[in-house]
Amino acid sequence: MFKKRTLSKFLKEANKNFPALLITGPRQVGKTTLLKNLSKGKYTYITLDDPEMKLLAKEDPKLFLQRFAPPLIIDEIQYAPELLPIIKMIIDKDRKNGMFWLTGSQQFHLMKNVSESLAGRVAILDLQGLSQSEKNNNPNMDSFLPTKDYLNGRDKICQKFDLLKLYEIIWKGSFPEVFLLNKNQWELFYTSYIQTYIERDVRDLVQVKNKKTFFKFLQIIAARTGQLVNYSDLANSIGIDLKTVKSWISILEASRLIYILEPYYSNLTKRLTKTQKLYFLDTGLCCYLTGWDNSKVLEKGAMSGEIFETYVISEMLKSYWHNGKRAPFFFYRDKEKREIDLLIYKNGTLYPIEIKKKSNPSKKDIKHFDVLNKLNVEIGHGIVICLSDKILPINVDVDMVPIGYI
Repeated sequence: MFKKRTLSKFLKEANKNFPALLITGPRQVGKTTLLKNLSKGKYTYITLDDPEMKLLAKEDPKLFLQRFAPPLIIDEIQYAPELLPIIKMIIDKDRKNGMFWLTGSQQFHLMKNVSESLAGRVAILDLQGLSQSEKNNNPNMDSFLPTKDYLNGRDKICQKFDLLKLYEIIWKGSFPEVFLLNKNQWELFYTSYIQTYIERDVRDLVQVKNKKTFFKFLQIIAARTGQLVNYSDLANSIGIDLKTVKSWISILEASRLIYILEPYYSNLTKRLTKTQKLYFLDTGLCCYLTGWDNSKVLEKGAMSGEIFETYVISEMLKSYWHNGKRAPFFFYRDKEKREIDLLIYKNGTLYPIEIKKKSNPSKKDIKHFDVLNKLNVEIGHGIVICLSDKILPINVDVDMVPIGYI
């Protein structure tokens, strides 16, 4: 069962203006399925997961592209970066839009190769797992912004959640294959996913001498989703050096398994923290790595609030990435430990957002919003994403907003 993806609309437009498209994202999020569906059989499909194809592409890229001429889909292009200079030559010789559709599940070295070879010739798009809107067959979703107009537009199509249903969705995750599986196959999928990720992707990027140590690293990172990143503490917890921790986090970020949220600061606000926050991009994978084997224990457990926040951040990110846009996301934290979960900076305006697992947030939950007034920037409408039944004002500038609106 194919689910229509939000990215389809932007991909079609980009294809009219660029000779090549590159869709990045983790394995199993539907990159190939999306391109095959949109190509309607007009593109030849080649995957470099095939050892024979990979060998030919690496050893004789010219012959490869003579044998497989555009329009062409090349899956997992990172396995044969030798193709990129030849693709550039073909594009420059016969400049037509929509010649090559490429996918890649590793950005660590891929982006450098693409930037050097295909600058100005390729549109780079990012695909994650199914958003909640895509699951609900509402793929035409705009990038989230807590304005009155946006929230009014979401009112008719937002989903109503009860607590247990919401945590079932969070626990299951967003990979398309998991969406179709029954609960009994959930653990098998994620076990296989991690094994494949370590064997195919991590092995190519860094020499992991002990797979058990890397798996332990994944578990510890997952347990700290929604928290500040403390590299020294991570190194001590795992028993590896600081340089390795930073390298491995870079790999997870490049693989699009985690998202690093940057703090908001300026030259006028030197007292703001420079520490980052970390979020897993798929809540199902995060739950698997941290040992929550069903949604009921997850909802009652110690990670309940952090996983709720992780889900919200992930869904908001998809609303931007799946529309071909950069997510202008930050968080606020100062030396006095006053914190705001999320700031969206759009058109010179900061929109403050708190994320609370409660049904009736109060003014106490937005007590730090006032600190933004010292930043010398326009402050937009604020919200608290929560478990309320409807949008209600907390004060004249801030509303509580049901989680279904994201």
